[in-house]
Formats: sequence, C-alpha cells, structure tokens
Amino acid sequence: MNTSVRGTAILALLLAALPAFAHDMVTPQQPIAVQMYTLRNAGSLDQQLKIVHDAGVGAVETVGTQGVSAAELKQLLDRYAIKAISSHVQLAELRRDLDGVVAFNRSIGNTTLVVPYLDEKDRPTDAAGWTALGRELGGIARQARAKSMQLAYHNHDFELVDFNGRTGLELLFAAAGPDLLTELDLAWVARAGHDPAAMLETFRGRLFAVHAKDNAPKGHADEGGFAAVGQGVLDWNTILPAAADAGVRWYIIEHDQPRDPAKVIQAGADYLRRHLTARLPASAPRQPAKE
Repeated sequence: MNTSVRGTAILALLLAALPAFAHDMVTPQQPIAVQMYTLRNAGSLDQQLKIVHDAGVGAVETVGTQGVSAAELKQLLDRYAIKAISSHVQLAELRRDLDGVVAFNRSIGNTTLVVPYLDEKDRPTDAAGWTALGRELGGIARQARAKSMQLAYHNHDFELVDFNGRTGLELLFAAAGPDLLTELDLAWVARAGHDPAAMLETFRGRLFAVHAKDNAPKGHADEGGFAAVGQGVLDWNTILPAAADAGVRWYIIEHDQPRDPAKVIQAGADYLRRHLTARLPASAPRQPAKE
C-alpha cells in the first residue's frame, strides 16, 4: 500500500470512528444559539435537539435541567454535537441551591447562568427596590464567579420603567457591579418603547448575549405578537452592527409562542447566518476567572 492510499485509509477509519453528527463540530460556526423554551412543545427532548441540529445550529440555552439528569442531557447534547452555552435558572433556585445549580451545569459543560424572569412578588416597584435587587444579584454573580461560572440577567418590559431618568434595568446593573452580565431581549426592549440599538450601547461591554426575536406588525396578535428574526418590524440592519460594536457574544434565537417552532428556528438561523460576520471561536464567551 503506497503512502497516499495508506493515508486515505487511515482518514476514513478516523472519520468512521467519530460519533454521529460530529462533523458539525469541525466547521467554524457563527455565535448563534437557540433558547430551548422555543421548543418546549416540539416533542421529546431528543426531537427538540434534532430540530436545532437540522437548522445548522450548534449551541443552545437550556431551561433549567430540561427535566432530565445532567448525564442524560449531556448525552443528548453530545449526540447532536450541540454545546450548552447558558441556562435559564429561576432566581428562587439560585437563592436556594447555587451549589447544586453550578454542579449540574458544570456536568453538561455550561459556564453561564441566566436569571430569566422575575415573579411578580420579586419585582421591585421603586428605584430603591431595583438597586437592592441589583446588589443581591451582584453578590450571587460574585459567588458564581468564584465557582468558575458567570451570571447574566434577562429582561422583559417591566424592568424598563423609568425612575427619574433611569430604567429599573439600569439601576439594577449599576448596583450589581461588573460581575453581572446582560442578556438583552431586543423584542421586549422595543415593546417597552426603547430603541434596541441605543439600549445595546447602554450595556456596552456587559453583553453576554441578545435574545434574537422580532415583533410582528400591529394587527398580528397571533403567536403572542412575536415573529421570526427578520420577519417583523425590528430594524436589524441597525441592530446587528450595534450589537457587534457593543460586544455581544451570542445571538440566541427565541420565540415565546411559535406555531411552528422548527420553522421559526430555521428562519432565524438562516437570517443570522446571512447577516452576521463574527465567527466562533473568536466570539466565544470568555471563561470566568477563578478567585
């Protein structure tokens, strides 16, 4: 057997030994992920992750434990060559068992936790309340950082109420300190009457990710009034350059009430692939430093 033939045979054996879908990990990908909440009604967890894979996306943001053990979740992620880049974890769970949350996420290879939503009882009603919540979240972020995790906060519209010229979200982050990062939901920013591009500039340097979803035109109330990225009213030609300039690390496709989750994810992934220029691993999130 000559050298050329031998080399080809060895390469074929190596490729055959790779797990299913591993070829997807070889090609550099753009920093696009899918929020698994979008797929909550799309069959089993295995079927949901296959939808992500089939859309050509190699990263997800999980919702808590996804209802399975860490070992099972990691096995499914590996099956489809998908990386968990963040996880939505309720504030009550972070308060109750930060060590357990960290251990689970470390087991699946994730290093970013995100506070996704505040129950009404936890929502401040004045500037002092947002400042106090910011201090608490800053403390949790520092604890997480000491465990090699980073913490981010995801907004809706209720954080964007004005208090003497500053939104609740701005007050929260000012009080939290630099360890707390932002996951800016651009559709909710727009719904609250703010300019997404300007809001991105406000949080320059603290943007772990944006939730990439669109708002449907007025009069289209089905699907919660949301739309796939690029199919609604948001000005992505302005938003995406502003996001890159502000240091966004991940673009996470989400839709709160999709009629066809697979179609929404495919459309969003296709749109972002056409319009983003940043690629992994250069755009991958930094690993938090140990203290």
